[in-house]
Amino acid sequence: MKKLYLFANWKMYLGVAESEKLARAFGKISNPKGSEIVIFPSALAMSTAAPIFKKNKFLFGAQNIHWSDHGGFTGEVSVAMYKELGCTHALVGHSERRRLFHESDQDVRLKLEAILDEKIIPVLCVGETLEERKAGKVEEVLEKQLQSAYANLLLPKGIGLIVAYEPVWAIGTGESCDSEEAERIAGFISELVKKITGQTPVVLYGGSVSAENIRNYINQPNIQGVLVGGASAAKESWSELIEKLT
Repeated sequence: MKKLYLFANWKMYLGVAESEKLARAFGKISNPKGSEIVIFPSALAMSTAAPIFKKNKFLFGAQNIHWSDHGGFTGEVSVAMYKELGCTHALVGHSERRRLFHESDQDVRLKLEAILDEKIIPVLCVGETLEERKAGKVEEVLEKQLQSAYANLLLPKGIGLIVAYEPVWAIGTGESCDSEEAERIAGFISELVKKITGQTPVVLYGGSVSAENIRNYINQPNIQGVLVGGASAAKESWSELIEKLT
C-alpha cells in the first residue's frame, strides 16, 4: 500500500482563534495509517498553531515566502522565520499566487531556491488555465513551469521534491479534473521532473477535492496524495475526507 500525502491549505479562511481551534480538532481525528499530514495555516496563525501541530505530530508549512532571508521587505516573511517556528514545508507557485498576485516563473524560481537553501521541503504548484487547456497547451504550459523551476537547480541531499498539479480552472470553482486525466498529467509531470532533476517527485492533485472524489484521485498509480483547500478549513469536511481513506 502506497504512502498517502494529505496536505491541508487553510489559505485565508481562518482567523487566529479559529486556526487554533481547528488545529486542536485535527488532533482528534484518526488519520489513515502511514499517511503524512502537512498543514498550511496563515502566517499570522502560525505561531499559535505550531505548538499544537507539534504536540499532535503534524508537519506544517508556509503558504508563501519571500526569497530574501531578511531586509526591508515590508509585509513579507522569510523562510528562515518560518523554519524558526518549526515549518518543514512551503508552498511555492500556487495558482492563486500566480494569478492574483502576478507571480512569474522567475519569482517562483527565486522562492524555490530560498526554500531549498533553508533545507525546507518545497511543494511546487503547477497547472494550466481553462484557455490553455482548450488550446491544447497543457503539456507545453506545465513543461515551461517545471523547466523554469527545476533546470540546473542544486538540490540539497535528503530533500525530496513534491509537485502539486492544480489546474487553475478547478481551484475554488467546485469543478474538479477527471481522475483519469489527472493521472495522465501526473505521469507526465513525474517523467519530466525525473528527466530534469534525476529525482522522481511525489505528485499530488489539487483542485476542488471533496469526500466524493478523493478516492478517485488517490487510487491512481501516479497520484500519491492531495492538496486540499477549502475542504480542509473546517473540521466536518476534513473529517469526511479522512473517513473515505480509513
